[in-house]
Amino acid sequence: MADADDVRRLALALPHVAEIDSDGFDFRVADKGFVWSYPERRPGAARLIRTDVAVLYVGDEAEKQALLLGEPEVFFTTPAYDGLPLVMLRLARVDVDRLTELVTDAWHMRAPDSLVADLDVGTGPSSPGPSRAEQQVR
Repeated sequence: MADADDVRRLALALPHVAEIDSDGFDFRVADKGFVWSYPERRPGAARLIRTDVAVLYVGDEAEKQALLLGEPEVFFTTPAYDGLPLVMLRLARVDVDRLTELVTDAWHMRAPDSLVADLDVGTGPSSPGPSRAEQQVR
């Protein structure tokens, strides 16, 4: 079971990541968000920052749909995210190894190529292994 502390540790272990001041967590690379706390919108009430749910950048609609359809107990979306390459992840439903893969993949998709090379030479989360996108290319 993963939690917000795991997200923070993994995101900050990646090269050139900045944490944005927020009520939860919010991480960016090259000024582009790749993982942050889910700001749940509730009718007639203020937003609730959910640190038990992470919003992940997934790159495109095909990847989003694959995650949503393949693991509906882990990933979800809302109408506010329609058309955006983002999914929500229930942290309690993944282990730290899977979270490492997801956060690293999101970082890869948002980081400029010059920064990706920094991770490929061995910096970042311990033993992240190839990303899902890299595995598909091989």
